[in-house]
Amino acid sequence: MTDYPNYREQVEDAYPELESIEDDELREQVIEAWVLGLERGGWKDIADIPYAWNIHEVTNVEHVRGVTRIAMRAAEEQRDFHGADPDEDVIIAACLLHDVGKCYEYVDFVDEETLLSPDPTYATEEIPHSISGYALAHEVGCPLAVQRAIPHFLGEVPKRTLEAELVKSANSASSNAITQSAMGITLKEWVKEYSQTQN
Repeated sequence: MTDYPNYREQVEDAYPELESIEDDELREQVIEAWVLGLERGGWKDIADIPYAWNIHEVTNVEHVRGVTRIAMRAAEEQRDFHGADPDEDVIIAACLLHDVGKCYEYVDFVDEETLLSPDPTYATEEIPHSISGYALAHEVGCPLAVQRAIPHFLGEVPKRTLEAELVKSANSASSNAITQSAMGITLKEWVKEYSQTQN
């Protein structure tokens, strides 16, 4: 039996934004989804998961935090400036979980010494991380509103909510910054050239 690291502690240390989730049960579900993903993916450290299969200069943790911070600020502007009422718990939880599926998808793109023993039932690049992230959120019992905001590729969810749009736009904003700083290209250019989900 594999002796796993203290994933809960890793997740809590990696994502201080968890404390902004007011609903205790939802906060626990977010942590549980990450712990499951890390265990099944066989990761030694949450910080070893890269932002993208071919961009290792930026970690997935940095990107997820960036998305969460951008979305939280955007939600504040939507409330204060436009009078909208986005559900901040849903936004934060979905942002924190939007790339948890990379625990499964990216095991084939890192050095073996960063991994323990990935579970082949889950760990594969065959399922896009937004879909496996949704599945993890569903498995741990996250509310439907959170689950629906996780898939972030066009067409995965037929009717998008205000919260889902915020997650999607924050993801694009963070991703554009990362692809620009790491490779000197836009997210659109990166997707066209390197995305594994394109036809």
